[in-house]
Amino acid sequence: MTQPTPAIVAQGAVRRLPRLALILFCLAYILPGYIGREPWKNADMTAFGYMLELLGERSQGFSAWLSPQLMGIPPEVDALLPYWLGAWAMQLAPAWIAPDFAARLPFVLMLTLTLVATWYGVYHLARSPGAQPVAFAFGGEARPADYARALADGSLLALIACLGLAQLSHETTPALAQLCFTSFIFYGVAGMRFRSAVPLVSAATGLAGLTLSGGPAIALLFGIGGLVLCLLEQRDIDEQPMHRRREIVGLLALTALAAGLAWWLDLWRWRITPPADWPSLGRLFLWFTWPVWPLALWTLWRWRRQLGQLRGYRHLALPLWFASVTIGTTVLTPSSDRSLLLALPALATLAAFALPTLERSMAALVDWFTLLFFSACAFTIWVVWTAMQTGIPRQPAANVARLAPGFEPSFSTVSFGVALAATLAWIWLVKWRAGRHRAAIWKSMVLPAGGAALCWTLLMTLWLPLLDFARSYAPLVQSVASMTGRPACLQVHGLSRGQLAAFQFHGKFTLRPADRQARCPWLIVDADAATTLLQTVDLRLWERQATVRRPSDDNEDILLYRRVAATAP
Repeated sequence: MTQPTPAIVAQGAVRRLPRLALILFCLAYILPGYIGREPWKNADMTAFGYMLELLGERSQGFSAWLSPQLMGIPPEVDALLPYWLGAWAMQLAPAWIAPDFAARLPFVLMLTLTLVATWYGVYHLARSPGAQPVAFAFGGEARPADYARALADGSLLALIACLGLAQLSHETTPALAQLCFTSFIFYGVAGMRFRSAVPLVSAATGLAGLTLSGGPAIALLFGIGGLVLCLLEQRDIDEQPMHRRREIVGLLALTALAAGLAWWLDLWRWRITPPADWPSLGRLFLWFTWPVWPLALWTLWRWRRQLGQLRGYRHLALPLWFASVTIGTTVLTPSSDRSLLLALPALATLAAFALPTLERSMAALVDWFTLLFFSACAFTIWVVWTAMQTGIPRQPAANVARLAPGFEPSFSTVSFGVALAATLAWIWLVKWRAGRHRAAIWKSMVLPAGGAALCWTLLMTLWLPLLDFARSYAPLVQSVASMTGRPACLQVHGLSRGQLAAFQFHGKFTLRPADRQARCPWLIVDADAATTLLQTVDLRLWERQATVRRPSDDNEDILLYRRVAATAP
């Protein structure tokens, strides 16, 4: 016998979150981090380097695009589509748009579509019969459409509030593409119950896109899970059997096509590595998925009677499957944080279904913790920025000078205005939350999402020059260029993918692999690879000139050698 739902929601608790406010809030979260910054180390710069290489290989035919390489080195992630999108964007962009900003434009769209797909996925899940709140004896319970919209709003706010989403979702890497296409599959499976065409197209795009973004195994598992869910789920009596068959056949065909596409392009790679540091992995789970993980656990507890009957409870089964697959991938793969990123839409969905069951004391605890945490973070950001500009307080200014030697702070009126506006908006939001607005079930996610957006905006405005100096390769490349000038070429040995891309982009250097002949006037070597230099280079042809250190990193040194004996090319 089916247990009653734990959601008890009146119509007054599903008041509408103003659409304009929600859209402006999302834009305020999306745009900072894409505008005005340099490509950052390591993954961001590396991915951009592969995009630049593809852009330069337009005349070499499609075969070069099927195997992106950076000076003969393939990417760590067997992805194609993210590099294609960045290269196409740079190719189509006007000349006055900087190449790195042009490459980010598709990723701005993908982050936007991630939020949209998550919203619609939760909206359709909340409209399923098993997710509906308890019907009142004399009426007055929340109407299905209003209830679904309120939960979708809550899930979107919960996703934005996730601490792990901020940086990785603003990088031009395959991880963001995988997140986007994961949300497409999530929406596609969630919406097939009510509509066929749009969710089916979304699922097809998601499965193909995730496969081409380096996640064919995850795409296959998502497709199989969605297919099993469709086979087991109970249906309304009046639903036409043709709709069910179309849904099942469509998902089966799409999953098979995605698997075939991965096989045809040779994208299947298995990199299963059990974690060596479980405490570190545990800490990653705690902060990366905050604040949705405690709410997701609360959902599993309050809906525990329905967990044994997942058939008919699509709103629990689907996010549980997606979360299980991505968490398992996180545990068994080296890039744990980027794998865990794919779990955030599913965890935000589970967190949303905790909102109708939250007790007032727990909601108050979430509000108070969020208020104190993000207010303290914002205050710290402002204090450090003030110290950078004025030297007062002295200790934060001394810390910046010690951690980023050579950094020269600058003042931007636009950045200061945006940061001030965001801070005032946070103060207004706190005042609004403390007022008489207790009915809406999404209210507990307003402060977490607002605080995350505030701190991210402050970092990307007030601290952006410092972060560019600390996380960009530009200062390192400029230091090398000041010593070498503009030679015809540079030979390199042991440089990482990100370093290679940085010297090509920031320095406009022509790079050549080091060998036994001194083909270029200068040789640059990563200090960590110096022990293997004798195996590749005849050091009698070179004289060591300097050790160039990246200003903000004591562990990243470049050894600079000058040619002392020319050889015939």
